[in-house]
Amino acid sequence: MSSNDRVIIFDTTLRDGEQSPGASMTGEEKLRIAKALERMRVDVIEAGFAIASPGDFAAVKAIADNIKDSTVCSLSRALDADIERAAEALKGANSGRIHTFIATSPIHMQYKLRMQPDQVVAQAVHAVKHARNLCGDVEFSCEDAGRSEIDFLCRIIEAAIDAGARTINIPDTVGYAIPHQYAEMIAQLLNRVPNADKAVFSVHCHNDLGLAVANSLAAVVAGARQVECTINGLGERAGNAALEEIVMAIKTREDLLGVHTRIDTPHILSASRLVSGITGFPVQPNKAIVGANAFAHESGIHQDGVLKHRETYEIMSAESVGWNANKMVMGKHSGRAAFRARLDELGIALAGESELNAAFARFKALADKKHEIFDEDLQALVSDTLSDETPEHFKLVCLEVASKTGEVPEAKIVLSVDGREQHAESQGSGPVDATFKAIESIASSSASLQLYSVNAITQGTDSQGEVTVRLEKAGRIVNGNGADTDILVASAKAYINALNLMQASAAKAHPQVADI
Repeated sequence: MSSNDRVIIFDTTLRDGEQSPGASMTGEEKLRIAKALERMRVDVIEAGFAIASPGDFAAVKAIADNIKDSTVCSLSRALDADIERAAEALKGANSGRIHTFIATSPIHMQYKLRMQPDQVVAQAVHAVKHARNLCGDVEFSCEDAGRSEIDFLCRIIEAAIDAGARTINIPDTVGYAIPHQYAEMIAQLLNRVPNADKAVFSVHCHNDLGLAVANSLAAVVAGARQVECTINGLGERAGNAALEEIVMAIKTREDLLGVHTRIDTPHILSASRLVSGITGFPVQPNKAIVGANAFAHESGIHQDGVLKHRETYEIMSAESVGWNANKMVMGKHSGRAAFRARLDELGIALAGESELNAAFARFKALADKKHEIFDEDLQALVSDTLSDETPEHFKLVCLEVASKTGEVPEAKIVLSVDGREQHAESQGSGPVDATFKAIESIASSSASLQLYSVNAITQGTDSQGEVTVRLEKAGRIVNGNGADTDILVASAKAYINALNLMQASAAKAHPQVADI
């Protein structure tokens, strides 16, 4: 195949994915995900929105400084300050890209930007030129292109390419497009923009109508050669096009689509689990490619067919995306070398011996509770270990819960608050409710509980429970995570983690808040 037959995979999990309510990630967590994406051979990693907050800037910079095999990108509005901040964050990148955007639909120009079309074109040209002076790789996006007028799109895209943009993104920002209509738009732009051959055309589809993947693939057929997507389809509202579905559709139907990607697909599952664990957004069992039931067969007819010949009911192998690739199960007799080797295979990099020692100690403690330890356990274990490396205002010391049929559950808890132990006890409608009330009697956060979710990390009654707690206060939303073989301890850990994140995280500017 020629170079024009390759589809560039642009992952925006760390930027657009993080805009999901409650999906905020720490800088360390973003770097872990970025390394997993690099290991999967993602072409472009959109690391964040550098001007949004000091934390976002630091995360983009850390990713730019550490990622060498993928292009690292930072989003910016069409404003000089945004562009300069992005360029500063990307200074250490082996390959960097500034991604600047401005809205192009009549409704956005009139009501959000309050600018005339001529002003929007002028602002776009200025932004692209300024970015190009600071970075050799510039992408320009027409925000809300799905509802923009085709003549205006042709005009602003031609001007942006002339100004130096080498990637042009046509986002379906609000998930409004239908596949055949979206493909026709891409085809028209490629045919009508005189200098279209000087840029790669990209698509960024939201899933409001459940069509993000279908729209992206239709655009690829029409000639788009970059797809912007996220792990597990994470993103604002109903999410984005799912990377795993885009990549495997292209790989499985290469005969029809005639294109390919460079993604190393056996790493898809581990990346999916990593993102799910960090964000607290569980993957639904029937989710394509990475769901627990994606390769499960219960029907006798299906089972018989698969046993006789896998391809009777499976269009791709489970191993091709990372299922069942590892046959080595860790246990209490496993040593440090095996532990370190398995972390390396999972793409988990610890900073030094102290982190490795702490993680190994947790591993041994867990191995005393569980007979077999699986990859998912290791992911959760390392997340807990790394969380302990960051300053914590609240820390769980001891939890005692009493729950008996016909009696009101009661929880007694000891928390370390900035190094000083505080005791509390409370009753509740259930043991979890009692535990949370006891914690709140010490924390006095006034946050409201938006979500409490429990998932078994692996199979079996000795499985670790992974708990997600979502708290909201004054419009700020955070997700806390905790894992333990005792579900009540995991619940307390998750609530305390959310409280610490609530204290530590600063408010961030949304990329679309301020007017251009």
